[in-house]
Parts: sequence; structure tokens; C-alpha cells
Amino acid sequence: MKKLIALFATTAVASTSAMGAIALSGSASVSYDDNGSAASATTYDADLTITGTAGATTYTTSMDIDGGTDGSASTTVNNNDVSVTSAVLATTIGPVTISADMYDENDAATTVTAGGLIADSGDNRSVTVSLDAPIGDATIGLDDTGDVTVTGTFSGVTVAHTVQDGADTTTGSASIAGMDITLTNDAGASEWSIGTTVAGTAVTLNSDKAVTATFGVTGNTVVVSHTAERAAAASTTSTKYSTAQKDAYTTIAVSRDLTSGATLSATYDTSNSSLTLKAAVAF
Repeated sequence: MKKLIALFATTAVASTSAMGAIALSGSASVSYDDNGSAASATTYDADLTITGTAGATTYTTSMDIDGGTDGSASTTVNNNDVSVTSAVLATTIGPVTISADMYDENDAATTVTAGGLIADSGDNRSVTVSLDAPIGDATIGLDDTGDVTVTGTFSGVTVAHTVQDGADTTTGSASIAGMDITLTNDAGASEWSIGTTVAGTAVTLNSDKAVTATFGVTGNTVVVSHTAERAAAASTTSTKYSTAQKDAYTTIAVSRDLTSGATLSATYDTSNSSLTLKAAVAF
């Protein structure tokens, strides 16, 4: 493992003096939300991704360029800040692919469990080594925590099993009789999802009783999502748990792609009776 990482580092350093190609991509949007009975608000978002490639080595970094905070302890927002949101260096050496996630993001805003936990998940930096092993369609992966993952597709069923300390995880997915089925068992806890298309409407049902339906209406795409009521975990002093009851809610989103390349969307959320209007463009 250490030899592979050392080889990876040497390859990356050697390639920096002769970066073969640089590609830029990004997106920008502006949203107006009436926030129901609360004060309305307008928000802006602009993101930029830079990808550099030299031979079999690729470096990708993404940035939030609409004037966010710089991630420091200061609570003052500097509208001239450019915040890095990801940084990944990857290379392929024969049958071995090595990827280094070098950015430790604060994911407190997106890390939510069924119990209502909202907290930074910790150090998100990692190194992953994947080997395209000659054992049928299977692939073996090893990361810097010691977890080993075996992934393969057999008779139309894709299965991945991760061997990790005290909490093995197995996932499976397949398309059967027009239905897309996924099943995950994480340390004994199982979750599933079933999706199908009926009369042009794509419907997905999850084990947490959430239902999503997507369909087209006169050039527009309509997505109706319903999230069932969820039990909140008891409050503790060591973790950030919400003690409020997580009520069921429904969102209805209508979007349309314009010939100019922009996308317009309107979303209504019954959890706070708010209507959000958004215009976005990707490049």
C-alpha cells in the first residue's frame, strides 16, 4: 500500500511540469424564495470546476465563486471570497487506479441520519486504490482505512461488498421486469428502493416510505416528492440531535430547459409553504 502511494506521489509530481490539457466547466443560478409567511429572500450560486490532465493523471478542483465565506472561524462574510469545495488527484498505473481526495469539507449541512443527527462527519480526505483484477467482471478496491471492496456484475445483478471493521456493507442492484431495484445492508440495517416507469411517469419508492414521481407535461418536467413522517431521536449532550418531530411533507417542482441553454424552475414545499423560483445555466 505504501509503495503504491509513493509511486502515485512520484507520478503526480513528475506530471506537474507538463500538464497536457486544462478544461473549465461550471454553473450559475439565481433563486427567489417567498419563504411562505416569513421574509422573502434572493440567493445566488456560481461554481467553477478546473480539470487538468497529463497522460493517465488527472487533477480536478471545484470552487464556489459567488462570494461565500473562506471557511475560517470568522463569522464575517467576505463577498470577494472564493471557496474550494473539492480537490481530487487520480492516476492509473497499469491495472491499478489510485485516487486521492485532498479536501476535508465540512459536511454538517448534508450529513443527516434517520435519527436527525446533524454534524460534521470528520476528516473526509482519503486515498483509494482500485485493482482491475482478472476475476470475471469483479473489481477489488482498497482504501487507506483498510476497507476492502469487491464489486461485480453477475447475470444482470450488480453486487458490492465492503469488508470493514465491525460493520460490513453489502449493496445489490438489478433491473427485473421493468423495475430498478436496489438493496443495501449496512451493519445489519437494510434499506431498499424500487423504481419503475408507468405511462411515461417514473416512480420511485424507498424503504423510508418516501415516494417520487417524475413526468413531462407540454415541454416541462414535473417532479412530485413525498417524504413520510420520521421519528426524531432523543436529545443528547454529546451529539447534535433535533428533538422536533419530523413531519411528512411534499415538494412539487416544475422545470423547463430553454433554447438559450438556461433552465427555469419553480418548487413548492409544503413543509413551510414556500415557493422558490430559480434560473440556472451550466457551461
